[in-house]
Amino acid sequence: MPQHITTHVHELVAAAEREIETLAAEAAVALHGRDDVVLVDLRDIRELGREGKVPGAFHCPRGMLEFWIDPDSKYHKPVFAADKRFVFFCAAGQRSALAAQTAQRISAFYARLQRAMGLAPVAHIAGGFGAWKVAGGPVEAPADKPKA
Repeated sequence: MPQHITTHVHELVAAAEREIETLAAEAAVALHGRDDVVLVDLRDIRELGREGKVPGAFHCPRGMLEFWIDPDSKYHKPVFAADKRFVFFCAAGQRSALAAQTAQRISAFYARLQRAMGLAPVAHIAGGFGAWKVAGGPVEAPADKPKA
């Protein structure tokens, strides 16, 4: 029997965007290099190798986000315990919308437990890395692959 998907990804992304802050790429570029902001690159390692990366951005593969945020996880990354603003981005802005929503919900959960994680405020970049490049944001070119 074929699967019957009733909620589609564009609906999930739209719902996330109603709950989170969405930054225009130009606004995100203006935040680059600030000590109180962490740009979080959710793209797959292959995307980084193909497209380049934002200098100074913290790379967190989307599949590890919840594990790296959670201070009780053996995979927790200290960067996510910092008292900073977290701005997520992916290639086109869909994964980052879902990630920002997840991070915001995790932060709210821990706040209810009175164990604030410090992962607030969060936002994501509309249009992702593609919009970042169009807006003139700095890009570290992918490393050349060694010749075989």
